[in-house]
Amino acid sequence: MIPYGLNEAGLPETVRRLGHTPPMLRLRQVGMNCGCEYTDFPRFRALAPYSRYEHSIGVAALIWRYTGSLRETVAGLFHDVATPVFAHTVDFLNGDYLVQESTEGPTERIIRGSAEILSLLEKTGLSVDEVKDYHRYPVADNDSPRLSCDRLEYTLGNLCNFGFRRPEEIRPYWEDLTVVKAEDGLPELAFLNRETALAFATDALKCSRIYISPEDRYAMQRLSEVLSLAIKKGVLTEAMLLLTEPEVIARLEADEETAAAWAAYRRLKHMLPAPEAADHPGRRRIPAKRRYIDPLVRGEGRLSEIDEGFCREKERFLATDLDTPVCGE
Repeated sequence: MIPYGLNEAGLPETVRRLGHTPPMLRLRQVGMNCGCEYTDFPRFRALAPYSRYEHSIGVAALIWRYTGSLRETVAGLFHDVATPVFAHTVDFLNGDYLVQESTEGPTERIIRGSAEILSLLEKTGLSVDEVKDYHRYPVADNDSPRLSCDRLEYTLGNLCNFGFRRPEEIRPYWEDLTVVKAEDGLPELAFLNRETALAFATDALKCSRIYISPEDRYAMQRLSEVLSLAIKKGVLTEAMLLLTEPEVIARLEADEETAAAWAAYRRLKHMLPAPEAADHPGRRRIPAKRRYIDPLVRGEGRLSEIDEGFCREKERFLATDLDTPVCGE
């Protein structure tokens, strides 16, 4: 259930039916928090379930709200259909954690491999080429730090999930948005009011700090090592990463060595101070993708250019030290 008021009820029937196909329903058992929620870190252990399925439905609902375009909405619905278990942790496994696009490759294959999806697309008059790549549609997705429906959805969801805002408090964020032409002439979401834009962007930075926190980076790196061990041992294959998280966890727990590695991962509960971590075998140097949002305000420009306070906050975030090795246990 999407906590902030948008859901599949407001989507066209075809989109709702596409959301109930097997490739999409798999995402109900793939989490948004990249496996961190399986650890015992206080920041993550109490998180409510938030799945890639909920995120995908939310993205589709937002795109439909702001564009009314069926093809863009369906492309947004499918944007995570190839997301593997533990999501961006697999980017750590693939050495792509600074770009986080390594898992998108199978999207077209998955769409074309579903007879149910193809039948529904044919009835709607949409082609696979129109919906296989949501990057084609700037309101659905664009380059950071711009605001897109994808970036908006996971920010709204995480503001609720991390406890920064109650659902009723974030409703003004998505209600205050419209589509304008950005500096380069491309369509982009923009706030109608500077005050709302500032509140949203400041809240989004709270989430951004969690995305690059030592706990988050360390958990994803350690989990990628568990998956790497499982693949080397033949406990998992790369294709199995497109199963559900309960299925993959069951395979990890069925082998003595990977079960021990998974159990050790689940016991992670705190980060060690630098002096204690100096010679610890668990010490890792882990870069991260710095994600933040610098939204447009209609008729005024980009927030960082019109609000000095936000510009300073943004620069402080971008200056966060990510070079110091971290260690948890």
